[in-house]
Amino acid sequence: RADLPRAGVFQCSITGLGFEVKSAVTITYRYDTWTRHLGEADREIWVPAGPLFHIEVQPGVVKAVHLPHFICLAEYVNTSLCSIAHFKSGEMSLERPTRVIAFSAVLENPSFSLLGVLWRRLRSALNSLPVHSLVLIFQQLSAANTTLHLYLIPDDNSVKQAIERQEMNWNSKFIPKPPPFRPLFFGCIYQVTTTEYAEITPETRLPFCYKSPKEQQLFVEIYIKNMAEEIGLFMTDTRDGIEVWRALLRSGKNSSPVRWALCLLVTAFLKKNKTRLCSRMGQLSTILMSLREANVLNSDEEEEVQGQDTSRKKNRVLLELVEKKGLEAQKQLYQILQKKDPYLIADLEKSS
Repeated sequence: RADLPRAGVFQCSITGLGFEVKSAVTITYRYDTWTRHLGEADREIWVPAGPLFHIEVQPGVVKAVHLPHFICLAEYVNTSLCSIAHFKSGEMSLERPTRVIAFSAVLENPSFSLLGVLWRRLRSALNSLPVHSLVLIFQQLSAANTTLHLYLIPDDNSVKQAIERQEMNWNSKFIPKPPPFRPLFFGCIYQVTTTEYAEITPETRLPFCYKSPKEQQLFVEIYIKNMAEEIGLFMTDTRDGIEVWRALLRSGKNSSPVRWALCLLVTAFLKKNKTRLCSRMGQLSTILMSLREANVLNSDEEEEVQGQDTSRKKNRVLLELVEKKGLEAQKQLYQILQKKDPYLIADLEKSS
C-alpha cells in the first residue's frame, strides 16, 4: 500500500514498481503468479520478463505505470517484442508499452487489473534474450558442517522474496554476493565449481529458467566438510566455458562451538522473558528495520507485525516469528535489543 502525498513520480523500493500520478492517491498492489494466469499455449509464444502485479487504484489518477522487467537492453534487444499483459475475468489482452527503458516498461494512461511484462519468443533462437540475473546463496544453520544452497534466478524481486521466505523456514542465513557480471540466457546451462573439494548435488550443472514465485525454484546444494579459511565459487557458461560469476566465501564465527553456546543462552533468555518483552519492548519500528537489514524478516512478515492492533500483540507476533527462525535469528534480535535498549536488557538479565 502506497499513500502518495501529491502529484509526481514515485517508485517502490521493494518491488521496483513505479507510478506517475496527477494528485495525491492511495495505491494497493501485490505480487501474483504467471502460472495461475498464463496458459500453456501462451507460454509457447511469450516468456515472462518481470513480476506479475495485482494493482488497485482510483481510476484516472495514474498518468503512467512503470512495470519492472529483467531483460538486458544493453545487448541491443528488439523492444518491439515487448508487451504488457492484462488479465481480466480469466482472459489475457496485450498492449504495447508507451516506451521500454532499462529495468521497466512504461504504460501511459493505464487501466488496472493484473499487469506484467511479457516478451515474445523468437523460435529461431531459444537463447536470444539476455537477462539480468541474481545468484542467491544461503547457509543452512542446522545442517552438518557447511551446507549451502545456491540459486540462479532472473532479477525478479517476487521470485527472490519467495526464495527468502522458503529458506528462512529451513533455518538458513542469506549470504549476500554480487550478481553475475554479464547477462545470462534462458535455456542455457551454467556450471558451478569450487576451488576446494566440495560435494555439489544433485549435479554441478544448473539450468537457467523462469519459475513463478509459487513454484519450487531450482538450486544446487554445496556441502563443504572441512571449510578452509577461504573458498572460491565460480559459474561458467557450458556453451563456451566463459566465466559469468565468481565469489569468495570466508570462514568466520559461523562454525564456532562458542557461537552456538551463546545462541543457546540467548534462546533461553528470550524464552524466559517472553512475557515481559511483550509488555516492555519499545522502538518497534527501529527494531523491525534492523531485522530487515539483517535479512531476519522479510516485508510480508514486517507487515504482519505492524498489522496488529496493540503494541503488546505486535511484540508477541515479532517474538514468535523470530523464534520460529531458529538460533541465529534469535541471536540477531538479542543483539539489536542490546544496542537499541541496553537498559531493558540489563534489567531483564539482572532479574533472570
